[in-house]
This record gives sequence, structure tokens and C-alpha cells, in this order.
Amino acid sequence: MYDLYIGDRLFSSWSLRGWLMLEKLDIPYRTHMVGLYAGTMAAEMAHLAPARTVPAMTTPEGHVLSDSLAMGETLAERHPDAGFWPSDPAARALARNLVCEMHSSFGALRNDCPNNIGFVWQGFKPSDAVLRDVARIQDLWSLAQSRHGGDGPWLFGQYSLADVFYAPVACRFTTYGLPIDEPAQAYVSAHLADPAFRAWRAEALTEVHDPFPYNLGLPKADYPD
Repeated sequence: MYDLYIGDRLFSSWSLRGWLMLEKLDIPYRTHMVGLYAGTMAAEMAHLAPARTVPAMTTPEGHVLSDSLAMGETLAERHPDAGFWPSDPAARALARNLVCEMHSSFGALRNDCPNNIGFVWQGFKPSDAVLRDVARIQDLWSLAQSRHGGDGPWLFGQYSLADVFYAPVACRFTTYGLPIDEPAQAYVSAHLADPAFRAWRAEALTEVHDPFPYNLGLPKADYPD
């Protein structure tokens, strides 16, 4: 049994990644909530050195993983038949490229569009830098699906770690109404309709935040069903 430490579901995109890689790929785990926005995270994670942020994970032997990419690679190594990476070498190489670029890039999208799966902001005006990130992400999705997607909705046919890492991007595209083409929207819709994500969001909507972080002062609309 793995132990997963996550922050507030409503906002923590990296926590969503950590949860999805265990939930979607059917790895047994226990979830522990820490006070990311309550200010108690440092104390609650003191026993998890070197981890200082969420998500963090401990293996059944007690080894600590303090980064989502380290978590994914460790789980893929320990569970080679779970489907973390595509089996085809070319697809696997591209999937690793997509995951690493997501892990290290797209700063404008992250900074200007904080993750929030509670509602949709209406009238958000993305910067040129955000639009460049959006265009690059669409190019990556299109490349993966055209080469390796087959008939499935996911980037490499079957759900993989690449989809785990881009799930919060689908949320950001939705929350901020960012302009994307039809194939990208179909991929976003697959994430929003996925039962695991819907379960995560249902839990997120039970959270109460006062004051509400990242208030843009714009009109709000309901999140798409």
C-alpha cells in the first residue's frame, strides 16, 4: 500500500497528477490531506523529508518520493504492467518528452491561470505568452494523437502517464475559456468526462475557502458537465 499526500483538490494541480497516477492505473494507496492553503503543510509533512510540497508519496517500504515525475517513474518501474508508459518504443519516447516538457515548461499558463476546478471565469483575456503556451500544447497533443493515438480519446491510445500530466491543463483550458481547436477540445472533454476526474472534482466542491484564493473579479459560470 502506498501513502499519498495531497493538498486542496480545488486548486492543487500537482496533487491531481499524483492522485490520478495511482487511481487511474489501479495502484493501491491511501490518501492523506495536508493544509496547503491552511498553512499547516510544513508541520504535517515534517516526517516526509526531503518532501516539502505536494504531492508526496511513500512506498510500502517507507521510501519517500517528493516529486510527481519521480513518483511516476518509480511506480512505472515497480509496476511494469500497469501501463504507465506506452509499450511501443517510439510512442514511449514521445510520451516521455511530453511529460518532461509539461513538468518543466509552460510558466505563463501556470502563473496567469492558477488551477481552479470550481467554476469558469468569463471574459478572461490571455496574454500573448499564455497563447504561445496554448499553441505549443496543442501541437504536442496533435503530434501524439496523430502518430500513436489510434481510435481512443487519449494521447497514446490507452491512458498513460502523459494523460496524467496533462489533465490539469485540460482544467485550465476550461476554467479560463482559452481558445483551442476541435481536436484539443475533444481531448479536454475526455478528461472532464472521465469518472476519476469527476470523483476528484466532487470531493473538491466540498472544500470551503474564505477568502477564496486567486479571485480575478470576473463573472463566473458553471463548470461544464
